[in-house]
Amino acid sequence: MFEIPVKWMVFILTIYLPFNIVVSMNNPLTRKTYIVQMDRSAKPEYFTSHLEWYSSKVQSVLTKPEIEGNADEEDRIIYSYETAFHGVAAKLNEEEAERLEEADGVVAIFPETKYQLHTTRSPMFLGLEPEDSTSVWSEKLAGHDVIVGVLDTGIWPESESFNDTGMTPVPTHWKGMCETGRGFQKHHCNKKIVGARVFYRGYEAVTGKINGQNEYKSPRDQDGHGTHTAATVAGSPVRGANLLGYAHGTARGMAPGARIAVYKVCWAGGCFSSDILSAVDRAVADGVNVLSISLGGGVSSYYRDSLSIAAFGSMEMGVFVSCSAGNAGPEPASLTNVSPWITTVGASTMDRDFPATARLGTGRTISGVSLYKGRRTLSIRKQYPLVYMGGNSSSLDPSSLCLEGTLNPRVVAGKIVICERGISPRVQKGQVAKQAGAVGMILANTAANGEELVADCHLLPAVAVGEKEGKLIKSYALTSRNATATLAFRGTSLGIRPSPVVAAFSSRGPNLLTLEILKPDIVAPGVNILAAWTGDLGPSSLPTDHRREKFNILSGTSMSCPHVSGIAALLKARHPEWSPAAIKSALMTTAYVHDNTHNPLKDASTATPSTPFDHGAGHINPMKAQDPGLIYDLEPQDYFDFLCTQKLTPTQLKVFGKYANRSCRHSLANPGDLNYPSISAVFPDNTSIKVLTLHRTVTNVGLPTSTYHVVVSPFKGATVKVQPEILNFTRKNQKLSYKIIFTTKTRQTMPEFGGLVWKDGAHKVRSPIAIIWLTPLT
Repeated sequence: MFEIPVKWMVFILTIYLPFNIVVSMNNPLTRKTYIVQMDRSAKPEYFTSHLEWYSSKVQSVLTKPEIEGNADEEDRIIYSYETAFHGVAAKLNEEEAERLEEADGVVAIFPETKYQLHTTRSPMFLGLEPEDSTSVWSEKLAGHDVIVGVLDTGIWPESESFNDTGMTPVPTHWKGMCETGRGFQKHHCNKKIVGARVFYRGYEAVTGKINGQNEYKSPRDQDGHGTHTAATVAGSPVRGANLLGYAHGTARGMAPGARIAVYKVCWAGGCFSSDILSAVDRAVADGVNVLSISLGGGVSSYYRDSLSIAAFGSMEMGVFVSCSAGNAGPEPASLTNVSPWITTVGASTMDRDFPATARLGTGRTISGVSLYKGRRTLSIRKQYPLVYMGGNSSSLDPSSLCLEGTLNPRVVAGKIVICERGISPRVQKGQVAKQAGAVGMILANTAANGEELVADCHLLPAVAVGEKEGKLIKSYALTSRNATATLAFRGTSLGIRPSPVVAAFSSRGPNLLTLEILKPDIVAPGVNILAAWTGDLGPSSLPTDHRREKFNILSGTSMSCPHVSGIAALLKARHPEWSPAAIKSALMTTAYVHDNTHNPLKDASTATPSTPFDHGAGHINPMKAQDPGLIYDLEPQDYFDFLCTQKLTPTQLKVFGKYANRSCRHSLANPGDLNYPSISAVFPDNTSIKVLTLHRTVTNVGLPTSTYHVVVSPFKGATVKVQPEILNFTRKNQKLSYKIIFTTKTRQTMPEFGGLVWKDGAHKVRSPIAIIWLTPLT
């Protein structure tokens, strides 16, 4: 009888179980959560409240009509939405949802969607000066009362990063509250943490009741992710912060004078759209100025994306929304959160690293990284047996991935084991190796990760190495009968060159939803970021890790997003009158595209120059962003007019137009005419179209009298002409328009990239340019 080896059983189950769970949920009679968007203005007068009307609508479509007031009927509605979005989240079966979609007053219905989290030195690296500085950034920013809403896993309020010493009273415009529960009481909110709420009804509708003993059903964070992102946004300065001695220094958020409002939407099994939508709706009503959302799902059409719709409503209310781009790089078109009214943030490195080495028995020393520090150490004077459980074949082998249950203790005990990245978390591979008796681990990148190195707080001595060096070490272990190695850890290194570099994991463009909107918008530090941590979990996040640290070092676009959110809060404090679009424009047009060696930014996955599909407008530059000179401003109606170019039906457009009863002005000839800070010229597949004209309008926020001259980089496939080439401003807030004329010389098979810069001697207002020629269908 054919038998499947245990190691392959583990691998198959890892792949099969999630699929099986999805299939089992597809019964048409099973109740699922649906988000129901309502036309608020259509409520009949005889209903005393919108919720009463919504409840009546839900009641009218139930398969078995319930008696009014019946507990089951009440349970069907789990949320009502009133500010950034209008409607309810309700538990319905498929037939009921289809009937409700046809009902009068119902604008749209969205099935529940699961989102995932997109999982120090950054203030100094970004040019933000210490807290005792006299720079513009530290001029009593607390007095400006900027509040950042953080949608995440909650907060660990005892962290020193949330100390409110010296802060002024909570602003009077704040309408939020401090919800209590296990491990979280009223006193945990203060003048730094001004509010804390939890959202779990959508989660529980899918997964069942949260076990209050295993998980805090309160704003308290036992995951660590939310504490880390909140501290990155607006953490108070903490001297002597470090992780096991690594990255020692002062940890502070981007906007240490700003307030934090916590919205816990993520739980052990993920984050669900009905909860996220309720949190956004509540946060806007509470009075936040900025929303920081370090999570994402897949990409769907604008009118089918509930987070995009809620972000649109937030933008209408003047709230800046920053979201992580995702960690699916370097695959092209892997972005999430691509709506133009969202600021989409990719990740880059800083000039700090945590070097470690693997010295082979041949005498060769391989460079890598690690955050290991523990009682187990390897002698640098001794060599240890080296083993690799994979083979020469390029096919996947669970043992080479060090998955749970795949390492034979008789083979690996007392040895350094080589593990490849993939399938399971990096730190978990070390735990598997440790449990099998290994004394150390070399974590080797595969082609998916290239040469990008991410440091981890392993449970045993471990060094991460790049793909090329990994191949060399694996070959040595397979071909030498007595292969040996030892590992050494070198602490913290500063001044790394080149930096910044675009992280390989950072999700990439193009934005396939609308090629004319370049995404991501910007990159910010997202690799090896030190910030506050939960007291409930070790730094590796593994249950077997009993170490407790006040700070942790994490990587991901989840870490880069709060950098941008915090800097947006600083800009809002300095320029309270600026719209979300004005803040985004200032961040994008002042971003830089060269590293600290004065060469173009590089892509960690290829070690070649990155493009705007990787880095957007460039790397964030907060000091320049305070005084951008010119901005590309947008009103909510401008974004709506953009949606009118997206081939949406009138019903689909209603999703965005109901709040202000918007209609299409047909003011944009082309989606690329949206007054966006980046420029994407898309030539259709009709080869006879050789000329494309795009339009932009800039607003003078610099000196009242100023003259700007334009400089455009050359392109192989097209000539680019700007009319006029000079803009003469005579007053503050004056708007002047220009057009960019693209004329094809030779159609290119690949996109071309460059830039357009307006200069007045004091400012350089830069927009990235992409020219895309669509291929004719044959």
